[in-house]
Amino acid sequence: MTTTAKFDPWSAAFVAHPYDAYAELREHAPVTYFEPTNQWLVSRHEDVSALLRDRRLGRTYTHRFSHQDFGRPEPDPAHEPFHTLNDYGLLDLEAPDHTRIRRLVSKAFTPRMVEGLRPTVRRLAGELVDGLLAAGGGDLIAAVAEPLPVAVIAEMLGVPEGDRHLLRPWSADITGMFELNPSEATARRAVTASIEFSDYLRALIRERRVNPGADLISALIQAQEGSDALSEQEMVSTCVLLLNAGHEATVNTTGNGWWALFRHPEELARLHGSVDELLPTAVEELMRWDTPLQMFERWVLEDIEVRGVTIPRGAEIALLFGSANRDPERFADPDRLDLGRTDNPHITFGAGIHFCLGAPLARLELTESYGTLLRRAPGLRLVREPEWNPGYVIRGLKELLVEV
Repeated sequence: MTTTAKFDPWSAAFVAHPYDAYAELREHAPVTYFEPTNQWLVSRHEDVSALLRDRRLGRTYTHRFSHQDFGRPEPDPAHEPFHTLNDYGLLDLEAPDHTRIRRLVSKAFTPRMVEGLRPTVRRLAGELVDGLLAAGGGDLIAAVAEPLPVAVIAEMLGVPEGDRHLLRPWSADITGMFELNPSEATARRAVTASIEFSDYLRALIRERRVNPGADLISALIQAQEGSDALSEQEMVSTCVLLLNAGHEATVNTTGNGWWALFRHPEELARLHGSVDELLPTAVEELMRWDTPLQMFERWVLEDIEVRGVTIPRGAEIALLFGSANRDPERFADPDRLDLGRTDNPHITFGAGIHFCLGAPLARLELTESYGTLLRRAPGLRLVREPEWNPGYVIRGLKELLVEV
């Protein structure tokens, strides 16, 4: 139990800096049971990477087992709108439904399709940074990090510009349920957001059936005729997942990354001196060094053994991405921020069949966002040290106040 004493995901101090606790886990208990959440913590890169690809684990178990089989209570009926929305989403499905939906949606995220978005992303980033410059500074997260990915994914889906302000609050309330042991108040907010978001998308789908456009929702509707047909609920859940995943991680990677750069002025100066050459590796390193998704959970569908520890069927495993990305057995000098790092197999986007579908788009948005700020606001300075949001699983800053 002493090995998990420092692992306290409800502590503000731990959320602000979990890396010392991770180092202790990796060294003394790389696979260990954590009673407060009834999970097995796995902290080393080799194990996390392998388990992400292990088909004896699943994001869900209901495709093969009942809740009773796994010794789990039935979901609270009052939370049904959230669970319905979440359970039909790509992230929480397994084959064959996962295969069918991913095959269809992945067509929008091919390298060619994503590269075609570059002019739009560059224009949006430029407009947002110009606004920050005109104001003389402000909250970098609210002014640039949030609106850029929201605008991009909303444009892909065909969400009208006037409605886009609704998306981030809905997303924040829904993703609150992904934290460890969420409160009943969190659950109520998630349920309300799930109902409102679903109703909004159903209305948008109805409108696109009548007036299709050059957007992903229209494409999903047109595909309903073929073998990859989606039900309306699958369409709604897929769109919500794309909107949530399409900006939550990018927002927090931008905020966390700039906070890291401000704390490492020598690396920031190095980046300023060679933006074009260093930016690709810098983006990867910033994602590794302080990843926004600290934990990814999987269910054990068959008994497994990890480093001599037997984990039984029905258990839940917490794969610690933040720890794996700082593992000295895989990364040279892992606690050093090195924007030129080339040997960098971070797992920020996951691995296996649930590897992040939007990884190419996220990399494009981050490259254009960082590049625009570095070129147009070279004198960007931090106003004061930021505070972290209370969430641990999805970890990011409340705000990042800067001046130019």
